[in-house]
Amino acid sequence: MAVVSASIALSTMGNSDIREITDQVAKLVSASGLHHGIVTVFCPSSTSGVTTIEYEPGCVADLRRMFDEIVPSDRPYQHDQTWGDANGYSHMRAALLKASLTIPFVNGNLTLGTWQQIIYIDFDNRPRQRELVVQIMGE
Repeated sequence: MAVVSASIALSTMGNSDIREITDQVAKLVSASGLHHGIVTVFCPSSTSGVTTIEYEPGCVADLRRMFDEIVPSDRPYQHDQTWGDANGYSHMRAALLKASLTIPFVNGNLTLGTWQQIIYIDFDNRPRQRELVVQIMGE
């Protein structure tokens, strides 16, 4: 089994900035030369996460609203008292979403559903430079 490592660089705006990265991941799988296996996308950050969704304006707005309702940014968080950076909500949202996503690929193609795209969400309260780790394993 071969392992190929790559990365995706992103400049984000923070505040639940959602980026669709499906094409970038698919291109890395294709460039790996592997035909069957799994690809893992990992964000080395405690204030962001990855998942899948139908990437269309309504779903994107609903997802943002859901996080605002479940983990509001305007309530006190102990983390904010520790560091004074006012991003405690960002850490809680990221903990709900998680930092990695693994997708199988067959014949060099991601096995995503018709309306399923890969998204990255930066929950931090400021713009950031992010680099996602993409690891492709297979044959």
